[in-house]
Amino acid sequence: MRVRFRGITVRELALIDGPAGWGEFGAFVEYQPPEASAWLASALEAAYRPAPEARRDRVPINATVPAVPAERVAEVLARFPGARTAKVKVAEPGQTLADDVARVNAVRAEVPVVRVDANGGWSVDEAVEAAAALTADGDLEYLEQPCPTVEELAALRKRIDVPIAADESIRKAEDPLRVVRAHAADIAVLKVAPLGGVGRMLDVAAQIDIPIVVSSALDSSVGIGRGLLAAAALPELRHACGLGTGGLFVEDIAEPRVPVDGSLPVRPAVPDPARLQALAAPAPRRQWWIDRVRACHRLL
Repeated sequence: MRVRFRGITVRELALIDGPAGWGEFGAFVEYQPPEASAWLASALEAAYRPAPEARRDRVPINATVPAVPAERVAEVLARFPGARTAKVKVAEPGQTLADDVARVNAVRAEVPVVRVDANGGWSVDEAVEAAAALTADGDLEYLEQPCPTVEELAALRKRIDVPIAADESIRKAEDPLRVVRAHAADIAVLKVAPLGGVGRMLDVAAQIDIPIVVSSALDSSVGIGRGLLAAAALPELRHACGLGTGGLFVEDIAEPRVPVDGSLPVRPAVPDPARLQALAAPAPRRQWWIDRVRACHRLL
């Protein structure tokens, strides 16, 4: 990773080369098999099943700004040429609301549309305070997962005017539609791998009557290709998608997609054999992932 993101500096994943293409199993290492098995299902779908038909050949993306100091914002945004939307990480442990405001304002000076992601880091009262502070100098497109629970999101939605997007309340829930039925969100953030694949994500999307943003789960270029396919297959796409996170990696297993006019082309990624060899995990770690695949596969 170019900077610490989601608490990690190195991203680990397993790749599956199948008859239909490459699949990516990238459940974060702390996820246990009951949660990680959906990520394996997504990888197997990509490797063994035909892809759905795309409705568009390019997908607009947002820039992703980690919880960096405000003075590093321009450096991060330079990796997302043409992006007109930026998602800014906030509520980082060890940082203050003043840090968040400074970072958001630095982004706002460069990009016209700003959304923020708190990863469930606030209570309802803290989120009310943060919404006021973060909109004092300009609008926000939405607050993504400001509070951890559906009940808190529903309560917060009644107290602020900023739209609320649900992420963890969908991808980590046994019932991904509960947050929508509870009228706890204005926008649904859907991620392919945690939901079990493109087909499953499209099934969930078909049951949601609020706008959808397709986002990555810190995927490699293989996983990003699946996210782009999912976004391209949606009947309607009103918002930029969070599929530009390849710019957060120092190295990737295929040539990175570079945004053009703030969008990425919809096509599968084919790993570069030389990169696969250079980035390969040591034998004991490879075996750890093989054992993990076996443990998750038993649950499918």
